[in-house]
Amino acid sequence: MGKAKPAKHTAKEIAMKVAAATTNMGGGKTGQEDRQGGKAGHAKFQCHICKQAAPDLKSMQMHHEARHPKEPWEPEKCTDLHQTFGGTTKGVAVRGSNKKL
Repeated sequence: MGKAKPAKHTAKEIAMKVAAATTNMGGGKTGQEDRQGGKAGHAKFQCHICKQAAPDLKSMQMHHEARHPKEPWEPEKCTDLHQTFGGTTKGVAVRGSNKKL
């Protein structure tokens, strides 16, 4: 009778399994909140005229020049959503501290 082949796992394969077990993939209540933007969402700034969100001031300036050309560009009037709501949503790549391997 022959022997069964022992299973050999590479370090890359084990690391991928650990990452899959400890990474929030966006399901459940946390993922739903994140997909909907949460309180702050991923965008950082909000236009004071139309409430459009943008990730940075440069994008907000481009939005302002395109949508509100008659208004003067005043970056200090844009609302910083992360400061208001205390950061972004949890994100889909957040490591779960309560999961065990």
